[in-house]
Amino acid sequence: AAAAAAAGRCGRDPCGALCPLLTYLGVGYADYAVLAHVLPQPALRGSPWCPFHAAAFNFIVLLLLASHTRAVLADPGERPPATGRPHIPAEPPPPRAQGWEDWTVCDRCEAYRPPRAHHCRVCHRCVRRRDHHCPWINNCVGELNQKYFIQFLFYTGLASLYAMGLVLAAWLGPAGRSPAGMVTGGDGTNNRVQTAHCIVLLLESLLFGAFVAVVFYDQV
Repeated sequence: AAAAAAAGRCGRDPCGALCPLLTYLGVGYADYAVLAHVLPQPALRGSPWCPFHAAAFNFIVLLLLASHTRAVLADPGERPPATGRPHIPAEPPPPRAQGWEDWTVCDRCEAYRPPRAHHCRVCHRCVRRRDHHCPWINNCVGELNQKYFIQFLFYTGLASLYAMGLVLAAWLGPAGRSPAGMVTGGDGTNNRVQTAHCIVLLLESLLFGAFVAVVFYDQV
């Protein structure tokens, strides 16, 4: 049911279908670049910490994808849908609900909603403690899934910092600065390919790291 709801939101918001795909592609490329082009660099491949870095980075990526999936599929705190009858509110609040006198009726979906619930024009529903509709998770950020969204931001920032640190370690390490370390296996072309992937990974990490840092600060 959650997957069907997420698929339905994609039909209403093309950007919401594209942004999660870009997220998965970006994370997949970062994992590939770290394993295939950063860790094999002379400054890192001979280190006993190389297997640890590979396992640790993939563990962070796993947590990132898990939290993103939870944020996408979780109910953000949706109010019950309207009855379908014009001008007849759906499901009045429980008589003993805390602060029930502050409940209002949404003039768009015609349903009772508690305080701090807001209507989403993309999802066409009221969401409790709605913060915003995020295309990167193709879902609203609300009362029930904000925790997963913050976790996703944290792990994305952590993965970005880790990737940047590995790239800098590969370039600034003793083997990376030495003339012998400038060529991997005597193949200058292979070295240039690795350097190109390191530059792309560094730019991607800087871009996504700065973006999620700002959003994470706002959420906290």
